[in-house]
Amino acid sequence: PPLFNFFTHIQLTPDLYLIGWVFTLFSKSLPLDVVSRIWDVYFRDGDSFLFAAALGILRMYMPQLLHMEFEVILQFLRKLPEDMNSDVLFEHIKAVGLTPRKFQHTMVELVDMNNVERRKKNSSLSTTN
Repeated sequence: PPLFNFFTHIQLTPDLYLIGWVFTLFSKSLPLDVVSRIWDVYFRDGDSFLFAAALGILRMYMPQLLHMEFEVILQFLRKLPEDMNSDVLFEHIKAVGLTPRKFQHTMVELVDMNNVERRKKNSSLSTTN
């Protein structure tokens, strides 16, 4: 995807914005009316919806983000526009298509990838000692 490639190129990692979104349930970065809608669905659907919402936000603002500098992107993502249209955002969230089942599958894959990387790292450390 273009945004992933762009963020990788400028070395903008998800931890720089996603942790703040998830730990505060978007309350610091989104307008209250949008946060309220996200919370309603989150309480109904669970954790997978938080990540679907995050992907929806990125999808919604992708055209603008692709033309911003690193620091401007960070500022933008940490405090999203007050005039955000929640209906448009929810259309983008729906278009992401992240179901709880897909989310669970993705999380298992990430854990497996991290375990493989950790074993490789430990293996290379033990061979150098």
